[in-house]
Amino acid sequence: MSAPTEASVRRDVRAWLAENWCPELGLIEWRSRLVASGWGCPAWPEAWYGKGLSPGLAAVAEEELRRVGAVGVAQFGVRLLAAATLLEHGSDAQKKLLPRILTGEDTWCQLFSEPGSGSDLAGLSTRATPDDDGWIVNGQKVWTTSAQHADYGMLLARTDWDLPKHRGLSYFVLDMHQPGVVVRPLRQMNGYTSFNEVFMTDARLRKDSLVGKVGEGWKVALTTLAHERRLADSMRNWGRVERGQGRIYDELQAEHATVMEPYKWYPQRAGRVDLLMDRARITGRIDDPVVRQEIAKVLMLERATEWTAQRARAARTLGQPPGAEGSLGKLAASHVARAAARAHAAISGADSMLAGEDGPVNGLIAEILISVPACSIAGGTDEIQRNIIAERVLGLPKEPGGDAEIPFRDVRRNSTGPT
Repeated sequence: MSAPTEASVRRDVRAWLAENWCPELGLIEWRSRLVASGWGCPAWPEAWYGKGLSPGLAAVAEEELRRVGAVGVAQFGVRLLAAATLLEHGSDAQKKLLPRILTGEDTWCQLFSEPGSGSDLAGLSTRATPDDDGWIVNGQKVWTTSAQHADYGMLLARTDWDLPKHRGLSYFVLDMHQPGVVVRPLRQMNGYTSFNEVFMTDARLRKDSLVGKVGEGWKVALTTLAHERRLADSMRNWGRVERGQGRIYDELQAEHATVMEPYKWYPQRAGRVDLLMDRARITGRIDDPVVRQEIAKVLMLERATEWTAQRARAARTLGQPPGAEGSLGKLAASHVARAAARAHAAISGADSMLAGEDGPVNGLIAEILISVPACSIAGGTDEIQRNIIAERVLGLPKEPGGDAEIPFRDVRRNSTGPT
């Protein structure tokens, strides 16, 4: 059998779409067909719902879907991180969860951060204790997006307190609907409740819930984090959805409204660079040389950041795995967001502090100012990204620390654990 080419991929996708695509299908029915065909994730292995194509040829297949307006697989939220992680590290049984991720039938959350271990993720103290039938989990997670809607969680927990902190972790799939799991929403200062705290009290996990091997949780978590940081360069496109006439588009809009609800403020945390020029013209501040200079700084930063993102996307097209470029992009996005917030404040002045209908753009500018700090925290703080860049890009020595090689039970910490 000859190797696929751009021409053969276009021909095959077009032929399949001619027989299968119909905007009057139900959303789940259509996506189930798409997943079964392999054209939903054409770069995935053929054994696991893909076509085994190179990233470049996979992009050709995706172009053909967009050409006819065909809806793709579910692509929003933490489910993307779950799919990427299970595809790389999951067992065959766990990979059977992938179709329902792609159809959008199952939603996921990421159970990583804890009250006592935010930036120092490896210092977490949620524990998974071996039991005859699997594991018993006790602990608390926080800043968990969409936990109140999730069917499953990607759980990082400590399974060995006698090993150094990075080597005593394991990674699990947690059923969020089981007894012993309690989710409580958290109200943010911008008024949204995107995040939650999750309490696990004697929550039981089967043996087959373990992703990878015992003690390899940090390795698996790095895969999740690498894909999470890649999302920084696509944040400006969040909220866009295919539109058209037919049942499938109506159901897609309804799904989108629910799934994207926790993320509706993400464009604001990215700084809303798109509003700067219009705001400057409307307010007359475009004539102020200081304001013009602030806007110019933002636009230059954004352009440089987009070039960095393009290089990262080009590397992925060539089949290269995600690496430190994700940290470069995320750190750059934080700089853009803060610069944009300063420019918005310069344009609107004291009025930028007004929320609601009294504020500029019905309070949107105030929302930007109080949302931007999240860009430097979520998905790994700016300080963590600088460490990654220093060590993996610049080749600098690791940051000195005194607890990376001692048993975790001997590490001084705020939270309590086994003694």
